[in-house]
Amino acid sequence: SPDGRKLAYVSFERSNSAIYIQDVSTGSRELISAQKGINGGPAFSPDGSKIVFRASRPVTDEQMADYNDLVENGYVRPTALEIFVMDADGKNMKQITNLGKASFAPFFHPNGKKIIFSSNYNGDNPRDFNLFMINIDGTGLERITFNSTFDGFPMFSPDGKYFVFGSNRFNKKETDTNIFIAEWVE
Repeated sequence: SPDGRKLAYVSFERSNSAIYIQDVSTGSRELISAQKGINGGPAFSPDGSKIVFRASRPVTDEQMADYNDLVENGYVRPTALEIFVMDADGKNMKQITNLGKASFAPFFHPNGKKIIFSSNYNGDNPRDFNLFMINIDGTGLERITFNSTFDGFPMFSPDGKYFVFGSNRFNKKETDTNIFIAEWVE
């Protein structure tokens, strides 16, 4: 959390990926999201009042059977992950994307009103990921990068002047990922 008192993390101990909040000084923890599906990548808002994360939510019997089979065998299939926001206590959970693609690594803009994330939405190749930004109410989806390989794991500096991300652009080997820092201009 921004004040350094709490840690948001994912655990698979319940045979489902669940998000917990743990008090750093006491070690006490609270389960805040255990819905069926792949829950992960939690990040606090700048004021610590909200958490953004990515998740899948199997709905149909076929999706549920596939999900249960994967979990039973210790696997995940992150082909359809959406971005969700909830209060830091797990209440008022809301899905803010409905892209039907693999969206992950969400991070709040320092103003607390927008979220940047990586997705293969609108890509020609399912392995090509770009950065997108969206308002916390799910409106205003905007594509930020236009790269034909992988851009992911974006994070802002606390003052919002810079952001950093990983990318396969300009790599020497296909498996290399480079780190980029850029000035953020509204």
